[in-house]
Amino acid sequence: MEYSYLTDPGKVRDHNEDSVTIVKNDSGEILLILADGMGGHKGGEIASSIAVTHIGKRFTEITTVGNREDSINFLKEIVSEANMLLYKYSSENPESQGMGTTLVMALLTKDFLLYGNIGDSSGYAIKDGKMYKITNDHTLVNLLVKSGELTEEAAKNHPKKNVLMRALGANMSVEMDVFDVERDVEGIFLCSDGLSNMLSIDQIENVLNSSLPIDDKLQKLINKANNRGGTDNISVAYLKKEVVE
Repeated sequence: MEYSYLTDPGKVRDHNEDSVTIVKNDSGEILLILADGMGGHKGGEIASSIAVTHIGKRFTEITTVGNREDSINFLKEIVSEANMLLYKYSSENPESQGMGTTLVMALLTKDFLLYGNIGDSSGYAIKDGKMYKITNDHTLVNLLVKSGELTEEAAKNHPKKNVLMRALGANMSVEMDVFDVERDVEGIFLCSDGLSNMLSIDQIENVLNSSLPIDDKLQKLINKANNRGGTDNISVAYLKKEVVE
């Protein structure tokens, strides 16, 4: 098993509001965490950093997440804690009012695989060289698509495609979607919309299926997104399992 993560400000933004990490606890359980922040006066980078740092720290402090049900409860608990930290910071720092962040995570243990998300950063499972999106974007446009008011094609270039319906830190409480996925995948891939808005699934698959070292694959994805304009910060986290179980 090998894993890596990378973040880049892109070609347009003068600072990076994304945060990403991969952490492992004493039992060898692995948590991939990625957040895409938003808000003025460095609010976005503060929000994503607080969220990723707190969640990563809490995960590494425990020996094991326990069974599936315990793990879901634990993930929701630490995300709720991170949400309150952001909400408190925003209320105490008026210049950061309105700050928040998306969040996508994947937890891999010897017995199960869980994904969780808030907002529009994406989580994918990889099987037979193909990427399958697990998470559900909490955006206005996605809501319109699901209700039949908008086609998926029209959604791609909709002027309000980045309007979030859910974000960490926006309210005193937040609901995270959790997805229980079969563990027999080849890989786990998380990314911010700075990548998914620039590259198609096929283009990402082609890079991940190449023979490049894992770090070079992630750098190539970021280079490709930047070559297409790099209009946003770009973050990726990738775990490749050695064998399909």
